[in-house]
Amino acid sequence: MLAIAVLLTGAVAILIHAFLTHDFSIKYVAEQSSLDMPWYYVLSSLYGGQAGSLFYWTWMLSLFSAGVVIVHWRDEAAGLGGNATVQPLLPYTMATLMGILTFFLGILCFLTNPFEPLGFAIADGRGLNPLLRDYGMLSHPPMLLAGYMSWSVPFAFAVAAMVTGRLGSEWIVAIRRWTLVGWTIQGMGLLLGGWWAYHVLGWGGYWGWDPVENVALLPWLLGTAFLHSIMVQERRGMLKVWNIVLCILAFALSIFGTFVVRSGVISSVHSFAQSTVGPYFFAFLAVVLFGSLGLLFYRLQQLKSEGEFDSMLSRESAFLFNNLLFAGVAFVTFWGTIFPLLSEA
Repeated sequence: MLAIAVLLTGAVAILIHAFLTHDFSIKYVAEQSSLDMPWYYVLSSLYGGQAGSLFYWTWMLSLFSAGVVIVHWRDEAAGLGGNATVQPLLPYTMATLMGILTFFLGILCFLTNPFEPLGFAIADGRGLNPLLRDYGMLSHPPMLLAGYMSWSVPFAFAVAAMVTGRLGSEWIVAIRRWTLVGWTIQGMGLLLGGWWAYHVLGWGGYWGWDPVENVALLPWLLGTAFLHSIMVQERRGMLKVWNIVLCILAFALSIFGTFVVRSGVISSVHSFAQSTVGPYFFAFLAVVLFGSLGLLFYRLQQLKSEGEFDSMLSRESAFLFNNLLFAGVAFVTFWGTIFPLLSEA
């Protein structure tokens, strides 16, 4: 995984160099940049189109995966408490992350290659979409894409816990820091997106009822619920099934968000209409859901709660109501987003 992260970092550096030197022999560079663009907008062109944004997503996933390896190896070498119980999970965690990475690399290699040659010479590129030539482009998309990707790590640990049968609090302890990092990054991405929409784009203030804006919020809502509910599992051994379901759905919704943007099946000002990769993301989403929920059903008997709610006014009940609130908002937003599509079917 470390080698893949290094290679992808090198590939990103090569593409950035192609942008900065205006190498219009590369189709993606010609489509997303031009000679009159300032260098900082040229840099933001890296993730300004479909191929580049997926490339950036994949690169971030490789960096986070390498970070998982480095952090847990470091903790083991330092003899930090509790890490011995995490080690059996790591092979399956890395295998899951590698599976996700393989899917994205396949998309990049065979369907939307950012290094595809243009095939003929041109003097200047088409340039970035004028709406994207804003300072918000320098921060909002990369943070939001990294936030999407970050839910891969909690999902991978949840899968590892189900595969190994280590369904106590070990995997919860292992992913707390990763969940907090991802939740913070995506939260900042959402805030920056609201600021950008307000000050320049005119899409209805800070927030507009747009499918892409909606689905970007969904993983963050479930991640917020998860950060609260894991405390109940750690202290009382409760909500085990619920926590795994939240991990699965947060990651699945990040893939769903990518599908919505790339498929064009739901009209949005953010969408890449008529993209060819949408069906592949839908198939991958189905594999993720059926595979992980199948594992959950297989381990259901081992996920019984070790405690009970003392009363409706207990601390645990308050956390449960908190979770139901966030999950309810996520469900209403999700249903409102897909209902037009279902009603037209």
